[in-house]
Amino acid sequence: MRLLFSLLIALSAAPALAEGERAGDFDYYVMSLTWSPNWCALTGDAEADPQCDARHDFSFTLHGLWPQYESGWPSWCHTAERDPSRSETAAMADIMGGSGLAWYEWQKHGRCTGFSAQQFFAASRQAYESIVIPEVFQKLDRDVRLPASVVEDAFIEVNSALQRDMITITCDRGMIQEARICLTKDLALRPCGADTLRDCQLPNAYMGAVR
Repeated sequence: MRLLFSLLIALSAAPALAEGERAGDFDYYVMSLTWSPNWCALTGDAEADPQCDARHDFSFTLHGLWPQYESGWPSWCHTAERDPSRSETAAMADIMGGSGLAWYEWQKHGRCTGFSAQQFFAASRQAYESIVIPEVFQKLDRDVRLPASVVEDAFIEVNSALQRDMITITCDRGMIQEARICLTKDLALRPCGADTLRDCQLPNAYMGAVR
């Protein structure tokens, strides 16, 4: 009984993982780019998400621009900045696939930047446009299987300043999920923290065609 009591006291004194950190307190960004056809196959089609509508031909879309610590990350921060209007979130649909994601990313990550919503979306667009999406992926007209490392190689080939420790490719259920690229607060390329580099090692990862 005494041992159990001591354990409970120790656990209550341990630091808790918390959300709601102070806005503007972070070290760098992770820009996350989602392979849209795979996201639609795994999630979006079942939800009838507008991003997956046949009229679109999205390849890598912007998932988000995430404030990051050298280890870990803030989320759901407190800020005095107002939430974005519907028109401001809708204006991000061309690179994010829809306004709903833009709203969610502002709530979870954008508030942590210390920016206004307008500034956060402008920075997100600037970051997205600073990276060249390999042409082979923009025009992928058939389903393929390939080593996940090939996706990383393709990004490095067409972005001369991009080094291997600045990008990581993630997978989900055997599919290419995202390319995550690390940026300074000024949106320059930089090495990722050790907890961000989680390269997918699959030798035959699936990439659905851009349709």
